Amino acid sequence: MNSFIYRGTKKLRCGYTTGSCAAGGAKAAAEMLAGGKTVSRIELMTPAGIPLVLNVLDAELTNDYASCCIRKDSGDDPDITNGICIYAKVRKIHEGIVITGGEGIGKVTKPGLDQPPGEYAINSTPRRMIKEALEEISEKFGYSGGFHVTVYAPEGTETAKKTYNPRMGITGGISVIGTTGIVEPMSSTAVIDTIRAEANIHRMSGEDDLLLTVGNYSDTFMQNHLPELAGKAVMCSNFIGDALDIGVALGFKNILLVGHIGKLVKLGSGIMNTHSSYADGRMETFIACGALAGVSRDLLVLLPECITADAALDILEKDPAYMDCLNILTERIENYMSLRVKDQVRTAAVIFSDKHDLILKTSIADEIINKMQT
Repeated sequence: MNSFIYRGTKKLRCGYTTGSCAAGGAKAAAEMLAGGKTVSRIELMTPAGIPLVLNVLDAELTNDYASCCIRKDSGDDPDITNGICIYAKVRKIHEGIVITGGEGIGKVTKPGLDQPPGEYAINSTPRRMIKEALEEISEKFGYSGGFHVTVYAPEGTETAKKTYNPRMGITGGISVIGTTGIVEPMSSTAVIDTIRAEANIHRMSGEDDLLLTVGNYSDTFMQNHLPELAGKAVMCSNFIGDALDIGVALGFKNILLVGHIGKLVKLGSGIMNTHSSYADGRMETFIACGALAGVSRDLLVLLPECITADAALDILEKDPAYMDCLNILTERIENYMSLRVKDQVRTAAVIFSDKHDLILKTSIADEIINKMQT
């Protein structure tokens, strides 16, 4: 694929989704079945309006069915499904278009995802792409009957173990996904969609409280300090602001965020995407809170040289106003979280540093924790 985008100064090649693979494979198999001969390439228009010309692999044509595969190409995106083969097996039926999954395609086991429990994890957009592609073939060949499509991925079962699928209640294989048909390298869209899907599972199960964590440190902290809540969190990574927005949109009443101070200190300056490519501001935030607390200037001027938040704490804890500084930081985090959600939901945070045996909590954190534990 020869479509590119820029991320900063880097020119990155786009790829195409598992949904495009499934639709392309289904279209190619239907064309073989309707036309009576194998094909080596197939054209597919994506929902993004970008046309694809896909290589058709492992084509098989019999009197009863046709099958083939399209190899997933994620471009320059580090997608775990890159290179996997998505197969489509198509046979004629009396009428309609039936789409189902097979080997290596996961099944949904929890409500709140794109497909209901019991269905194969082939999302709405890929299903629509498959349907439109097969309707195009029917028109091309003057065929008035229907098609039965089975999408499968022999490598899918093992590949899925490296994805979020098991955590989200999708068992047995990968998901066939994609809203545009195109993979944009290093895009935040897929991560945010995963956060939304996982949060919606909790909401659909009747939960009023959303628990967010930002990474592996948070999960370890939960196991050691809040074991009753361990395993119940949605990991939002750096996308804290987006996760808060999702919590509001889904109608949660309370949101609790648990994270290491190295990430959450940025919230003290209103930075809601904590990836370093967006902003840093950690030391500036510590300096501001320290100045307001009355920390010695001789110590504050040392902070810009610190590489980590824990290194900054090593310096700040030498001052009698150390805890005053951290209390101000905690209040600022609380205020910026409330501003983000516009007081439509109650928010709280638990901020920790294992190295400094430090646990900070915003004003209603314990109340929300107690509610979640009951």
